[in-house]
Amino acid sequence: MARLVFLGRLEDRAGCAEMDVAPGPLSEILTRLDPALALDLLGERVRMALNGALVPEAGALVLAQGDELAFLPPVSGG
Repeated sequence: MARLVFLGRLEDRAGCAEMDVAPGPLSEILTRLDPALALDLLGERVRMALNGALVPEAGALVLAQGDELAFLPPVSGG
């Protein structure tokens, strides 16, 4: 399995902090999620980190067995 990690408001939207998913193309994984959540995860200001390294572009991202993809929402505050 691969793991999706939701931080901040994305955790609230997902209803959980983490979710195990079958490995494969991110585009296919997102089609199996709630459409509203998938839309939020692909938001312009949401960053992604694959196994701890920021991903510059998620276009052709494929998750392998044991991968962890974290979704990082924008942070506000002061």
